[in-house]
Amino acid sequence: MAALSVDQIRALLTPFTSLELSDPLIQQVSDYLDLLIRWNSRVSLTAIRDPEEIIQRHFGESFFTAQHLATRLAPDAELLDYGSGPGFPGLPIQMLLPKIRVTLAESQAKKVAFLREVIRTLNLTAEVWPRRVEELPDSRRFDAVTMRAVEKMPTAMDHAAERVRDGGWIAALVGREIDATDAEELRIPSSEHRRLVIRQIVPRGTIG
Repeated sequence: MAALSVDQIRALLTPFTSLELSDPLIQQVSDYLDLLIRWNSRVSLTAIRDPEEIIQRHFGESFFTAQHLATRLAPDAELLDYGSGPGFPGLPIQMLLPKIRVTLAESQAKKVAFLREVIRTLNLTAEVWPRRVEELPDSRRFDAVTMRAVEKMPTAMDHAAERVRDGGWIAALVGREIDATDAEELRIPSSEHRRLVIRQIVPRGTIG
């Protein structure tokens, strides 16, 4: 039996995006949620256990990110999810924007196995990079890099910038720990402290 009904999931997600939440998309979210809960009982994927909170914190924040990237990226843009963990926000972004080419960078083997199971079950096209971002070939650059719950976030954002093409974007889901003076800050619905920080990477050599 599904953890939440499709009507419950739709109601929980609606505040986070004005993009269409089709019936097949909501079913994908439901299947993903059930996989996450089942795996989380034996593999530590997320500290959040309540299904409604998972929908809001994981899927809602990811869809909020997708909406704000959709206005900045070409439909077939390449996106790197840095330290993807159980797939947030990268996989929900691809679910909502299916033409986006998503690479999930995750070095922990158990999480890699989970990501591959989600991709297989939901018939997604995302690629998994099962090592650290630093081990990606130097030539790999992306139109956007997303980040969430990454250790040492300020340092990680600097490293992420090295993977972004000129004019591309970093989108980080953060709490209070980031100084976003050089980026756009967007408050996440239903949260007092959570924010989406979006920074454009200016061409190298540009004088600000």
